[in-house]
Amino acid sequence: MTKKSLQHELGKKRPFESPEKEAMLNIVRTGDQFQNRIGKLFRTFGLTGSQHNVLRILRGEGRPMPCMEIKKRMIQVVPAMTGLLDRLEKDDLVTRTRCEQDGRVVYVDLTPKARTILGKIDAPLMALYQECLGHLSRPELEQLSTLLEKARLSLRP
Repeated sequence: MTKKSLQHELGKKRPFESPEKEAMLNIVRTGDQFQNRIGKLFRTFGLTGSQHNVLRILRGEGRPMPCMEIKKRMIQVVPAMTGLLDRLEKDDLVTRTRCEQDGRVVYVDLTPKARTILGKIDAPLMALYQECLGHLSRPELEQLSTLLEKARLSLRP
């Protein structure tokens, strides 16, 4: 793979205007291709990426959680959390219970159906991670994560 493979992939005649632009476009293109693969897997189980993210968070926590806490832990920003939870509840994947002490707080929990679906997704999802990134060594993966985390530092308020 050549250093300028993105330039070639995009059919770009001239070099990128800056290394920052080239790196950003590499991140966006790679993320898009990964998201397409992951989204295709989730669709086979009738889920979107955001829906899977909510279910994964709840399973990891192991107990009902307030909606706002789930929203804070999402990988991608979800502007309409209520709508997302409405769809999950309609599909019998979560239940919602209003807090008796504070009616503004709504707790969300997984249903047995959701646990079953998550269990079926786990192995194919791990295989997809391996397919997409398994050719990188452990030190390369650690370096990639470190660099991406460092890049996100500029976005924190």
